[in-house]
Amino acid sequence: MTDIAAGPRRLSSTETVRAGLGRRKRHQIMLQGLGLAAISFAFLMLATLVGSLVMTGHKAFTQTHITLDVYVDPAEIPAAGLPRGGFRDVMTAALAERIPGVESRAELRALGAILSNGAQFMLRDRIVADPSLIGQTITMRVPVSDPYDQLKKGLIDRETPEAFRRVKDQEIAWFDTLMAQGAITEPFNWALFRNADSRFPELAGLKGALIGSAWALLVCFLISFPLGIGAAIYLEEFAPKNRVSDLIEVNINNLAAVPSVVFGLLALAVFLGWFGMQRSAPFVGGLTLALMTMPTIIIATRAALKAVPPSIREAALGVGASRHQVVFGHVLPLAMPGILTGTIIGLAQALGETAPLLLIGMNAFITSAPSTPFDSATALPTQIFIWADSPERGFVSRTSAAILVLLTFLVVMNALAIFLRNRFERKW
Repeated sequence: MTDIAAGPRRLSSTETVRAGLGRRKRHQIMLQGLGLAAISFAFLMLATLVGSLVMTGHKAFTQTHITLDVYVDPAEIPAAGLPRGGFRDVMTAALAERIPGVESRAELRALGAILSNGAQFMLRDRIVADPSLIGQTITMRVPVSDPYDQLKKGLIDRETPEAFRRVKDQEIAWFDTLMAQGAITEPFNWALFRNADSRFPELAGLKGALIGSAWALLVCFLISFPLGIGAAIYLEEFAPKNRVSDLIEVNINNLAAVPSVVFGLLALAVFLGWFGMQRSAPFVGGLTLALMTMPTIIIATRAALKAVPPSIREAALGVGASRHQVVFGHVLPLAMPGILTGTIIGLAQALGETAPLLLIGMNAFITSAPSTPFDSATALPTQIFIWADSPERGFVSRTSAAILVLLTFLVVMNALAIFLRNRFERKW
């Protein structure tokens, strides 16, 4: 009798599935773990970025001030000579009243350096507005200069040898005397939002950049919104489907991915070179940002139009509506929430762009806020660039503070887009 060797038993389909379940579960757990690790790493990096900005920039939201009783000496500030006069000497004399023993010119000069350079102009503006104050004693609260602001905030180490410190030992003693007298305060720095740019950190603010960004975004919106929606409606609803429309669609998608610096070079060559428009003007910046934003609005609008069910169009056509009535009376209103969401996201992206604005000169040193979109101005991103390049130590915290302000606007705009999407979005 011959023994027949038995071959390996073939697994059934059920057994094969069961054998692979463990491997599939392990792969699923591994994939979930990698996803959670990636999200955790992203949140860690975001928290690190925001935390470092807050740690550096929170000191810029307060500003050290000194309160002085100022005698407006008619000998120094004669009414007939306004707006000229010895305003700095008057402020220094008021400061010397609080520090006994300071008599020499060198000491008075060093003592006067405690006051910000803008203190004399604050006194001048007040006297010019009310000349009857000449000969009287008035109380003024003015900012101190940047080294003493840094000293008050602990950014200058008192233990550093005097030769390597911006503030000498005698000057620190004077400042401590003023603090002991209660003359030094550290209120909220409203000047950060009320003042335009300045060479002095304690006087520099974001007003010019905020208004410049607002003008540029307004111009961008007024140009890109109607043109982008009009182009999207034509391409999606009316344009024949042929090679020309396909070529246009491909180029729009490519324009949405073009680096922003290319649009800046285009604006530099066309708007400033050929048309001779004013450099550093928010109007030119708005035109440049509109070129960047328009492809995004077109793509978002076409996606919103496609999301409207065909039954809406068919029902409107069935009751006798024309093609234009269907689009503008039925389809467009239903697609408007998605269009607004895409527009706000595009404007938020434009708000943070720096390269194209630098190329058209919106990084100039402007000490006043623009009153029209044709005045020279800066924008928030370019103001951050200017401050980051400044050598004064006081601009370090102001740079971080300006970044926090910019991030706040971006978060608000994106939150508004999410609100509009959730509030008006329809389920089909």
